Amino acid sequence: MITFEDLKKKLIVNNYSNKDITLVVKAFHFASEAHKGQKRRTGEEYIYHSLSAAHTLAGMKMDTATIVAALLHDVPEDTDFSFEDVKSNFGNEVYNLVKGVTKLGTLKYRGLERYAENLRKMFLAMSQDLRVIIIKLADRLHNMETLEGVRKEKRLRIAQETLDIYAPLANRLGMFRMKTKLEDLAFPYVYPKEYEWVQDLIADRLKTETKYIEKIKKNIQKTIIRNHIKYVSLKGRIKSIWSIYKKLLRKGKDINKVYDLIAIRIIVEDVADCYSVLGIIHKKWSPLKGRVKDFIAQPKPNGYQSLHTSVFTDFGKVVEFQIRTRTMDEEAEYGVAAHSRYKELGILGKRKKHPRWLQHLVEIQKAITDNTEFIKHVKHDLFANQIFVFTPKGDVIELPENATPLDFAYYIHTEIGNQCIGSKINDQIASLDTTLKSGDVVEIMTNKSRKYPSPHWLNLVVTSMAKAKIKNQLRK
Repeated sequence: MITFEDLKKKLIVNNYSNKDITLVVKAFHFASEAHKGQKRRTGEEYIYHSLSAAHTLAGMKMDTATIVAALLHDVPEDTDFSFEDVKSNFGNEVYNLVKGVTKLGTLKYRGLERYAENLRKMFLAMSQDLRVIIIKLADRLHNMETLEGVRKEKRLRIAQETLDIYAPLANRLGMFRMKTKLEDLAFPYVYPKEYEWVQDLIADRLKTETKYIEKIKKNIQKTIIRNHIKYVSLKGRIKSIWSIYKKLLRKGKDINKVYDLIAIRIIVEDVADCYSVLGIIHKKWSPLKGRVKDFIAQPKPNGYQSLHTSVFTDFGKVVEFQIRTRTMDEEAEYGVAAHSRYKELGILGKRKKHPRWLQHLVEIQKAITDNTEFIKHVKHDLFANQIFVFTPKGDVIELPENATPLDFAYYIHTEIGNQCIGSKINDQIASLDTTLKSGDVVEIMTNKSRKYPSPHWLNLVVTSMAKAKIKNQLRK
């Protein structure tokens, strides 16, 4: 259970000013008074829920207004204090954040119309201020940590929507630590038998792998020091149980094909050192073909940067290495919440420029009015397994698996899709129904005299967005 002293310590460790801490103290006392006498189903005082959410956000070094809003986020809805009380005591910014979180309400699978409407509200709130959804994620994390105190049928619903919506949203925001925690907390409730199966399957393997990884760590540590490279840390990272399960399904349930059960993460001072360490590893051990990935030169759309390589080490064992700077590591853990570029652009608050995927979310609300199609699109196009392809200028475009050049064209712009007459993939002419793969460079050939798509194109696209745009144009 998180206490107020824990929160204060976190604020001090992360260098919040005395002024910031004073405001958080004020919010804590306000929320404590408001929730006085209220208990959660777990039996604990209600204030501990708000404290836990605020503590999570302080750990992510979120701004003070967000932490204060987390402490107050349930006050107007669940106590005798109003939004006006929040505004008069804490100002407009905190008031707007609390109102944004309250407006979201609770996502519930109680009727398609209600559920779709709540999803639309969530995406609209995100487009106005991303901090609203970050507070909501911190709120959901504590709900998942205390899920045992909820009645059984409600537990399953909450865990299911965590897997379907909240964890993928955290992934979209680059918040890997949040995503992983939410998935692993939801897994045993949604798939209890599968959870037990994976636990049993990896138990013995983890014991032997851990010992072996320790030897490899010491080996590479000596080599790095011998080459006069300063490193910040070198640690083993065990793959999350949900990620192992998903990978097992892709690998025919063969645990021997999961090479990155434990990976070694090397944190260095700067980008040049990242590439130097990669060279040292490849000089020492042979890399697996197709397993070297440079997300520093070409970051993922959610901002993730790192070098990845899988190599054949001693005794023919395969080990994955992840190499990144301290800043990259922090941004990989906390995503948009830690990303300095987003903070500079004001993307965490009210802003004019959205990340491309968020613009896409806003666009689909207008384009897809049918609620069944809308929910299908959200779960498939936005939260399914993704591939990363490139424009000829090197921009990264994220699409769902099995997407085609036509999906790519309509993702770029409706007119590009309508005027499409052909495509090139990696400089080779390709048909419009070709399945794209991660790393492909896609070029769309257009003819401006062409105004409308062909009806059979509906069979060539997999994204609901492209289908909706094609149907809309055909109606015209």
